Amino acid sequence: MAKVGVYVCHCGSNIAGVIDVAAVRDFAETLPDVVIARKDLFMCSDSGQEMVKQDVRDGVVDRVVVAACTPRTHEPIFRAAVEKAGLNKYLFEMANIRDQDSWVHAHDHEGATEKAKQIVASAVAKARNLEPLEDKFVPVTDAALVIGAGIGGISAALELANMGHKTYLVEKRPSIGGVMAQLDKTFPTNDCSACILTPMMVEAYNHPNIETMTYSEVDDVSGYIGNFKVKVRRKQTYVDWNKCTGCGDCASKCPAKTPDEFNAGLSDRRAAFIMFPQAVPKKAVIDIDHCINCAGREIGTQPKSNQKTGRPILAPCERACPAEAINRSLAHDPNGTIREIEVGSIVVATGYQVMDKDWFKEMAPASPNVITALQLERIISATGPTEGKLLRPSDHEKPHTITFVSCMGSRDEHFHSYCSRFCCMYMIKQARLIKEKYPQITINMHFIDVRAFGKGYEEYYTGARKMGINFFKGKVGGLEMLPGDKLRVLAYDMEAATPIEYASDLVVLATAVELPKDAVGLAQKLGLQFCGSNFFRELHPKLGPVETAVEGLFVAGCCQGPKDIPDTVAQAKGAAAAAAVPLAQGKVKIEPIISEVHQEICSGCGICVPLCPYHAISMQPSDNGPRARIEMSACKGCGVCTSACPSGAIVLHGYEEAQIFAQIEALTA
Repeated sequence: MAKVGVYVCHCGSNIAGVIDVAAVRDFAETLPDVVIARKDLFMCSDSGQEMVKQDVRDGVVDRVVVAACTPRTHEPIFRAAVEKAGLNKYLFEMANIRDQDSWVHAHDHEGATEKAKQIVASAVAKARNLEPLEDKFVPVTDAALVIGAGIGGISAALELANMGHKTYLVEKRPSIGGVMAQLDKTFPTNDCSACILTPMMVEAYNHPNIETMTYSEVDDVSGYIGNFKVKVRRKQTYVDWNKCTGCGDCASKCPAKTPDEFNAGLSDRRAAFIMFPQAVPKKAVIDIDHCINCAGREIGTQPKSNQKTGRPILAPCERACPAEAINRSLAHDPNGTIREIEVGSIVVATGYQVMDKDWFKEMAPASPNVITALQLERIISATGPTEGKLLRPSDHEKPHTITFVSCMGSRDEHFHSYCSRFCCMYMIKQARLIKEKYPQITINMHFIDVRAFGKGYEEYYTGARKMGINFFKGKVGGLEMLPGDKLRVLAYDMEAATPIEYASDLVVLATAVELPKDAVGLAQKLGLQFCGSNFFRELHPKLGPVETAVEGLFVAGCCQGPKDIPDTVAQAKGAAAAAAVPLAQGKVKIEPIISEVHQEICSGCGICVPLCPYHAISMQPSDNGPRARIEMSACKGCGVCTSACPSGAIVLHGYEEAQIFAQIEALTA
């Protein structure tokens, strides 16, 4: 016969302010097999845990039920306590009378107390039927994968590599660096972005423990924590990077043009191109989607011979390359080259994109002088399309009046309700840089609120006001195009309680930060979930900010939510530290609360296989034909397969039939 101990927590006033704790304790004493019932102000405190441990040590109880807060955060505390006292930690059950009771029935004290009694009765009924379970361990592949090579991905990769772990750094573009590589300077210190980032890029690329895989994308992920199998697809470059010296001669001779993504579409690049001057690796790529097959030389064909000289007729890029690194004879393969790697943990740091101005029809997006803040960043950058000169896109003349508009797509119920966090600061940075260089230019900034949240940010903002930059609290209602490529700004000044109308030469929109378009496909491959703001969901907003629902998979940077560079680096280092734990241990613990197939009952129907959200089930051959098999390392104990199995062949340890029916009976008694 089980000896159950029940321990009811006041949780300060969180529980006791609504529920009659003493009444619940008294009720618990009447339940079958309950030998002792106690209460404490805070069961999770040392005194509360010691109470439980002492009863276990004295042999008073051999099953423990704690009625307190959510198991999500507190169950590990009590499992550790009973285990330390000498009891199998899976002979413990938690009754959540806070989240599921006192917090949702705050105005019905009597009803909440009765519900708490039912919850406790259900937990006791299950505890009476609990059986000891044992943790299992599986070996870990000592390697990590970092997806995305912006400042977050580079920081995570360097942390992992410096801890001695082999790290694969995958980036979909030809060079690492991400959005930070497009910036001119960074707030609040106005440091040169390239001066900070480029040494890190070079260090990561040359690190003996980092293998950089650029122009590549994750194609498929299978496996589980400690033993992920990843397929990485590298796109064709048509340039032998072992020979390419990064001279750029091929780009200078290529006649095909397309908008330059690195310059935010403000200039053109060639089909043969190097991403930017400080690219790492600094290697050329032929963009087959924009190649015009000049000189009659199509990709995948051998060159024709000159009838007079007998020499092959080469395309301009081939003729220009002094290293003979370009090979247009390679047949076009849209699938590229697949490489399979094995890693123990994965960090996702895929960054963000900014909304395009075309979403905002009231802001005259057809005008070339309405630009996004990222486009302005490229204009004022020395490596940008104007070599750092502040010139309007329409006529390449210096503007006399510049208007900044905040929260375009952010804090907007029509687009994104969230704040993009760092927009205020980068607009102030851009305004300050322009005012320092061109003090005669009039700069007007329109904000809903100025959110200067970081260290030194408020001082940076107040410094901008002292420089003579005009700040207006209130939205811009719209823009009108005027002759001479000017724009009429229609706004409202809430502090002066008056409408504003003036002409501006250049308007800069701080468009919202959002996940890149290919994030959905990546999430499906990795098993990631999305939060309400459509960023990758973390396991817990406070206690698990880098973990995800998929064990061994971590998130960092703006793919988890908008954040500035310091916060991105901090989270990336945190994700790297968490990802390194299983690698350093060499093994990973598998919870025993998992599903198991009774092979003698399984009919081999296969219904469970596609239903498993963790891809833990497969059909394996046996003497009686194919039968379901569950990989214990991948199983998360969700129970979907158990409920779907028509043969009743799958049992979920810790939630077995006798336990569940006992709980139901207790709830309905």
